[in-house]
Amino acid sequence: MRVLAGAIVIALGSVALPAEAAATTVVYGYAWADGKGHLRIVPKSASFVKGQGGFVGYRLKPVSGAKEVRLDYTRATELAFGRVTVACDLKETEGRIAVDGKGLGRTACKPGHLAAELQRGVKPLRVEYRGGTAVKVNEFLVSKWPNSRTGRGTIKRVNDTTVLFTTGGKTIKLGYSYATAFYRTTARCRDGWLTGDPVNADRNGLGKKFCGAADLTKVLKSQKHPVLVQLSYSPEVGGIDEVWEIFGDA
Repeated sequence: MRVLAGAIVIALGSVALPAEAAATTVVYGYAWADGKGHLRIVPKSASFVKGQGGFVGYRLKPVSGAKEVRLDYTRATELAFGRVTVACDLKETEGRIAVDGKGLGRTACKPGHLAAELQRGVKPLRVEYRGGTAVKVNEFLVSKWPNSRTGRGTIKRVNDTTVLFTTGGKTIKLGYSYATAFYRTTARCRDGWLTGDPVNADRNGLGKKFCGAADLTKVLKSQKHPVLVQLSYSPEVGGIDEVWEIFGDA
């Protein structure tokens, strides 16, 4: 019996423990796409809320000193992604939700569905991760989306959906989605920044020509330096709703 037990101990010692045996970390927050197969999320404090009319969700608040976490959601052998919709490919809840007793999405979906959702824009998520790898992700509903604010400053491209916004001496990372509006002073949506006469600028120099997120991405790719803008944005969510090009001499 002693020999057998010793043999078992030796065998276990020669085999690496499965990844599932390692401890995981849980984070709640607003998640953004950050390159293929990756998301970024700033940890928030999360309070579970049960409201009138059957609402079940969370209230998120900033955490002082919280640092952004960037996670790979494709490396896990079996990533569990739970959606609040009743089917994986729905864009909206359409009035029906699928959540468990803790208010977390319970429709079992795949990493590809998570990628598709992140491409549409910000998502409130609960993420369990190990190292730099997400192993379990759940959507949830928020009790109230933070209000947007308007401000002027400069933006500099980070990637196709992310910029650094500098205003009032501070720089924050912001994401934008397919729904982000881009208002230009130029004649065409994909003209270079401030190219030509400000034919679409109002009396304050703000762009009036409605363009889209893809146009913003295209134009920013050609800029080596920060450009002056006005933004409608939410620092708590980390997202941009609207971008106005500014022509100073309009």
